[in-house]
Amino acid sequence: MTIWAPSLEFDSRSARYRQIASAIGDAIDQGQLAAGDRLPPQRALADALGVTVGTITRAYSEAQQRGWVSSRVGSGTYVNDAAAGNSPFDVHVAADSDGVVDMSLSFAPPHPWRHQCLQQALAEVTEDPACLAMVAAYQPDIGTRQHREALSRWLEDLGFPLHEVLAITQGGQHGIDLCLRALTRPGDSVAADALTYPGFNAATRHAHLKPMAVPLDDDGMDIDALARLCQRQVPRLVYLTPDQNNPTSAVLSPQRREQLAALARRHDFWLIEDAVQYLPREDRGVSLLELAPERTLQVFSTSKVLSGGLRVGTLQMPATLRERIGSLLRAQSWMCPPLMTEVARRWIASPRYPELLAWQTAELAARQRLARASFEALTPRHLTHGANFWLPLPEGRRASEVQALLKSEGVLVATPEPFCTGSEPAPQAIRLCVGAPDSRESLQQALATVRRVLEQGDTSPWATL
Repeated sequence: MTIWAPSLEFDSRSARYRQIASAIGDAIDQGQLAAGDRLPPQRALADALGVTVGTITRAYSEAQQRGWVSSRVGSGTYVNDAAAGNSPFDVHVAADSDGVVDMSLSFAPPHPWRHQCLQQALAEVTEDPACLAMVAAYQPDIGTRQHREALSRWLEDLGFPLHEVLAITQGGQHGIDLCLRALTRPGDSVAADALTYPGFNAATRHAHLKPMAVPLDDDGMDIDALARLCQRQVPRLVYLTPDQNNPTSAVLSPQRREQLAALARRHDFWLIEDAVQYLPREDRGVSLLELAPERTLQVFSTSKVLSGGLRVGTLQMPATLRERIGSLLRAQSWMCPPLMTEVARRWIASPRYPELLAWQTAELAARQRLARASFEALTPRHLTHGANFWLPLPEGRRASEVQALLKSEGVLVATPEPFCTGSEPAPQAIRLCVGAPDSRESLQQALATVRRVLEQGDTSPWATL
């Protein structure tokens, strides 16, 4: 336990619990509190600051909503990895730099063609006066008809089903946030896999929603467990990535997809299908959009196929939600930038785009084979054309310890904590993004480092009897 207490002179213009929460954030920024540190018990900190326990409870809750700390039932409140600078949303400038191989973030494999396609699309826009006039003007909230039709054709070419309405978003994360704000109110319950995309967890905190964790296994979300949860409290919506769970790469089985659609109809909850982690058509199952079109919203984006920096995504929805989503878009930013959508439209229309996508598919398959060969004995979970590789750790090894050792060796990986829904305990595993390194050679070197660290055995210090 960290013996920590801020030096505070309370300001009457702000609630005390908010000042204490801000002090926690300041302490993290200044290095006084590090990732994994346990905050003092609420009673101890209340006595030290001369406030009530209820004030500390609210302060810790506020800090958790801001993503700085996490509460673990029966254990205490701990500083998040993300809050201490290990966020999965940290800026990623280059795949490998200064001898560091970053496999902590889920990216498509780098290729010079990506920059060349972007450069060509920008050049075409600047050389087209009519196009320049269009992208400089205000547009409809869900996007222009030309852009929406182009993205619909693109999705159809990729093998995705088309729904009644397609809105253009500023990436997949924006699409998730739109879904939550359109379908829920503060205090509503929302369900997701016990391990799920950190962006969804962050969005639920900011929307003041109550997360419900659903167990998952090799066949994806446990729909029987979700049905039992519904007997106690029906969630307003269920979020999942059925074709490849992030981080575990579990795939929702065909039978469970059918069960989920039937359960959603029985209890009248919405489904958010996140398809951003791209897979080829032959690797995907039947979309929830096809099984339950009247209650499914599907999120997709260009980030795993073209480039994450474009911030162009799609949100497919029933027509009944068109006005609600449009109103939210107008309230947030009036519209998504048409310039970026036009760049994406020209990129996917270029002759080099299908070559790049074919290269990416083959490259990820080769990288997954390398990773599988390195860790066959640990029964990892991965998909042939996926970017992520889920690696359970040997008995006795802890994810935080392995992550720290690898970081000292110049290899960055993700631990499960940011993916935990609510206060679910984290398993001892790490996620490697095999797509992120700048070459297969760089990936092989990083995999060798991970293997060597795991073969060293437990090196964590202990001094408690």
